Amino acid sequence: MDLKAYIRDVPDFPKPGVLFKDITPLLIDPDAFAYSIARLSSHYATERIDAIAAAEARGFLFAAPMALELRKGLVPLRKPGKLPYSTRSFKYDLEYGSAELHVHSDAVKPGSRVLMVDDVLATGGTMAAACELIERSGGIVVGCAFLIELSFLKGRSLLPGRDCFSLVTY
Repeated sequence: MDLKAYIRDVPDFPKPGVLFKDITPLLIDPDAFAYSIARLSSHYATERIDAIAAAEARGFLFAAPMALELRKGLVPLRKPGKLPYSTRSFKYDLEYGSAELHVHSDAVKPGSRVLMVDDVLATGGTMAAACELIERSGGIVVGCAFLIELSFLKGRSLLPGRDCFSLVTY
């Protein structure tokens, strides 16, 4: 299946000069969505994984069904104030400011092997921060999976030595 056929270009979103890759058509089509989840999951089917982690919000759309498919727990990484229990956090810089991710303090057991998932690998800042948060929580990042990689933004450069896998590359 050609997944690019289900990804729409939206010019000048969220600001002028940006060509946004809209995954909504893929999410709306159950066959394309199921195919993308199956392909991402099958890539890691033989990998020893204890949990799947994703940063909000669109990463959840792929991580949750992958967690079910692979029969692993889902570790949500959230913005400040969104998790009800005690958390660990990691603050990081983005090209337009700073951000912060939180994880429940008991969500990642020491030595847990965690697969990181997001919809898009762009500049790599969010995924690098998510990996750092999991590792500071005692986990071992076994890979980073993406639906889309915008290779011209060189996001992999912030993920040196990490196994990165994406279904669609632009």
